[in-house]
Amino acid sequence: MARESPTPATPSDPLERWNDALTTLQLLQLDPHGFGGVCLHAPHGPVRERWLQALAGLGIGLVKVPGSVDSERLLGGIDLAHTLQTGQLHLQAGLLQQADQGLVCLPMAERLSPALLAPLAQALEQGQVPPTRHSAAPTPTRFGVVALDESLPDEPGVGAALAERLGVWLDLNELSPSDIHAAWQGDSGPDGLQIRLSPGALARARMHLPQVQANDEHMQALCAAALGLGIGSLRVPSLALRVACGHAALNGRSTLDADDLGFAARCVLAPRATQWPAEPAPQEDASPPEPPEPPEPPEDSDAAPESDTEKDNIQDPGPPPEQNTEPSAEDLQEMMVAAALASLPPHMLDALMTRQGAASHNTSGRSGQTRAGSQRGRPLPPRPGRPGGQARLHVLATLRAAAPKQRLRQSHNTGRVAIRAEDFHIQRYQQRASSCLILALDASGSAALQRLAEAKGAVELLLQQSYARRDSVCIVAFRGAQAQLLLPMTRSLVRAKRAMTGLPGGGGTPLALALKMAHEQAAQLQRQGVTPILVVLSDGRANVTLQGLGGRAQAQTDAHSWGQQWRASGHRALWIDTSMHPDAQAQQLAATMGASYLPMPQVQSQRMAHAIERVRSPQA
Repeated sequence: MARESPTPATPSDPLERWNDALTTLQLLQLDPHGFGGVCLHAPHGPVRERWLQALAGLGIGLVKVPGSVDSERLLGGIDLAHTLQTGQLHLQAGLLQQADQGLVCLPMAERLSPALLAPLAQALEQGQVPPTRHSAAPTPTRFGVVALDESLPDEPGVGAALAERLGVWLDLNELSPSDIHAAWQGDSGPDGLQIRLSPGALARARMHLPQVQANDEHMQALCAAALGLGIGSLRVPSLALRVACGHAALNGRSTLDADDLGFAARCVLAPRATQWPAEPAPQEDASPPEPPEPPEPPEDSDAAPESDTEKDNIQDPGPPPEQNTEPSAEDLQEMMVAAALASLPPHMLDALMTRQGAASHNTSGRSGQTRAGSQRGRPLPPRPGRPGGQARLHVLATLRAAAPKQRLRQSHNTGRVAIRAEDFHIQRYQQRASSCLILALDASGSAALQRLAEAKGAVELLLQQSYARRDSVCIVAFRGAQAQLLLPMTRSLVRAKRAMTGLPGGGGTPLALALKMAHEQAAQLQRQGVTPILVVLSDGRANVTLQGLGGRAQAQTDAHSWGQQWRASGHRALWIDTSMHPDAQAQQLAATMGASYLPMPQVQSQRMAHAIERVRSPQA
């Protein structure tokens, strides 16, 4: 049935998180490839190692695919060492074929290139390895994927094409070894790691799995809950249904109940949520039916009183009719949404609110954009090409391309490798572009001093966090009748402190001038190869025009005009509303700019820094 609203302390419950993680291991043992697999977001440490140790103890075939693997090793191709040794063409089975009826483990899955993610997702979706240049027919294989996501908050995670096909998403970042030990102390096996199903229990669960029944209310509730959480993919509710059926089979049930749907909501729907569910609109016209009025007694007072037997017959209507205790689709939806919200991390509310206002087409303003290079950066798979200039020859890839053609090129055995221009492969690297945060501070009004003090703390936190990423900060302050470039692009924490210390407050709000200056700074930064991101800290009540004159109507028109200019540039933006109550003008301006909107009446430097980090990240 429907649960009550979640409390803030629920998401940090280590018992529930670790319990769900271990239940997922049993689901993998029961149904390795039925729900796609698991995306595990956790850093290196004892918590992840215990989970991986328990995974290895399940008795399922596990094939590790390193991030440096090439397409031939993944999908199957030439065995280069054996071919060069014998002089004859020898083929080898790919790692995906070796993982048939088992699991594929992807360490550092967030770093896999699109060239490897595409065939991996295709094989996971179709149940077969696509044909290669060495095999004309596809090779059947069924496997699940365990993707280990080690990305930081400001880095992109696992590719969307692969993550969408993985049913369960687990986040163990906030768990510590003491939490796990306290939660599972006294459980069977050392540290609670003996969770492998016995052969008899596994056979019974696999017998129950095809028999688990899901009615129309269950499927309707899953789809409605996914839609309410902003999940647009139709694949996700089907994966949630498969996970719920597996959970029911583990517990020996032939029909789904609230526990099964709640587990699916926590592990499948909640991590994918992109919006806070809307409150149901009150139905003004609907009103409870009024109870019928009791019949008035007859006016004839001389009527004879009823006998005791007649009274008993009237007062004993018999047993009430049996009522249907099955929950409706609306009750199941409410229960799943409540379970999903209860499992969200502490800062998920701000993340969902900032995502609601973000324009889907704003992609050029992402922090840490990548670009192809040929000299330095992260190595990419080589590609055919001629060396020269800044392009360097990739020797191993060149030899691999030339090996199958040696017997055709050599009329007699000379002991040398014959290489042609068509065999040349060049090295490629991926460089990460730096980003600059343009912070537009509203220094007008009586509350400016408090806003500037908290903004100063947020800038200090951002500069400390972004030093390793080669990111910088630019500050634009606006008050009175002008906007001022308070601090050009810099990474110096000392300069930022000095610039913000002497900034006065008070006066009008020339918001249009601030947006114009931010747009000019963004264009200049983009010409320098730096990714600009705008953060506006204001209540949106513009009252100074572009000419520096008063007039609220014209000031709002000018601000909307430059907001549209920012949206057309395609850069990311975040609007932090500092008014005491969420203001409609600020929301409209944020929507015009294509910016994320976050109300923050009491500006807090730590919360502001977290919100900005989510916008800077490509996942935000």
